[in-house]
Amino acid sequence: MDRCALSVDWPLTHPSIAQEGFFQRTSLASVDAVFLDPLAISHHWSDAVSPNRDGVRRTDPTRDHGLGRTVVAWMRRRREEAEDLLKHGGGILVCRLRAHGEVLEIVSADAPPERVDRYSWLPSAALVDRHHQFSFPANSRFLSRHGEDVVFADSGSPFEEYLRTFAGHIAYDAVYEDLLATPLERFATVLARNRVGDVLAIEIPFEEGRLVLVPPLRGVSPSREATVLLQAIEQAAFRPAYAATPDWLASFALPGEDALVDEVASLVERRDALIEKTKEVQSQLEEKTHFKRILYTRGRFAFRPAVADSFQALGFDVESEADHLVLRCGEGDAIVVAAATPSTVELPPYQHLRDAVDQMMTDGDGYYKGILLVSGSLELDPKRRPRAYSDAVLRGCRGQGFCVLTSYQLFKLVQKALSDSKKASLAAHRRALLECTGEFKEKRTT
Repeated sequence: MDRCALSVDWPLTHPSIAQEGFFQRTSLASVDAVFLDPLAISHHWSDAVSPNRDGVRRTDPTRDHGLGRTVVAWMRRRREEAEDLLKHGGGILVCRLRAHGEVLEIVSADAPPERVDRYSWLPSAALVDRHHQFSFPANSRFLSRHGEDVVFADSGSPFEEYLRTFAGHIAYDAVYEDLLATPLERFATVLARNRVGDVLAIEIPFEEGRLVLVPPLRGVSPSREATVLLQAIEQAAFRPAYAATPDWLASFALPGEDALVDEVASLVERRDALIEKTKEVQSQLEEKTHFKRILYTRGRFAFRPAVADSFQALGFDVESEADHLVLRCGEGDAIVVAAATPSTVELPPYQHLRDAVDQMMTDGDGYYKGILLVSGSLELDPKRRPRAYSDAVLRGCRGQGFCVLTSYQLFKLVQKALSDSKKASLAAHRRALLECTGEFKEKRTT
């Protein structure tokens, strides 16, 4: 892709995307595509100006060391750049849809107050047909509303496909509303709504350019999102400019058109049914295979929850504390510290386990077995990994009566538990862990 792109306060990792803040140098009009998250814009004044008794932040340009005039000048500059990008450069501006947020009111003795918010940089568009008028952003509101209920519009837009790619990661915190209840589809392309019809994503034409408002995502890596966004930009560059379909066009039917319309409707219905079935089966597959994460992931958001689920599959009652797990069962109780590393696990996780077990004892909570779960050399096949822990770790666990086992050993126990869920079998697995001192070794079956 030889087009250049700029990301403004939106973390996107890709060699084709330059990174800058809203109040930095690069012009929005100097690139082909801009990705902008307005969330942080209002921090420029909310961190510097305290709200008055009525809740409004006000500043006087004669006393604020230039803050008010600087903000107004930046908004004017960015508005002009965005207009040049869209109307004259035929570029694409993708903006995350946020609520208006904190407002700054700039008061002056010789001029009416001027109000600025995080959207004051948006350029204006005025589109008219015989019955309606679309004025953006003059008649637009960005209302604070939170949810995950997303209904796609089947627009065919590459930016809707971008959203569909991350369908399970969309968590909107604002919706778009037209104050005059203008039928938006006559002037723009609605990409997604929520269940009650609020607009969550929309593509607005600015002559040859396009402004796209999309909800934020969560749990998606910046590099993955950047790649999909750039694909959408590339595809959008070859789409014709938006043109609303006039009311009278339906009266100019062509031979065979109705049959094709019916066939498209039938295919869409079948596609939607397949999409729902795919989601259902995909969810079942993820639930079935999530134990595998203990073999290759690391960290508190992927590795530790999978470890907790694995011990639960063995019949333990599992409680997750800040930095360890507490296991309880009829055969005994245990504390688990889980450590995953690309190389070899050293002493700190063992020392943390020792401290946690001692703390339980000194608090009068009784004896808890210490279990150190380790996962090392994550890039290698678990069957071919070297020992995941150091000699010092093994000596410490033996001396304290702790059990040390690898994520692969735990995974094999889970495999057995899922294939034979009899209570006696599960109890045998739990006893093997609770009675182990030092390196855990599976009992060989004869």
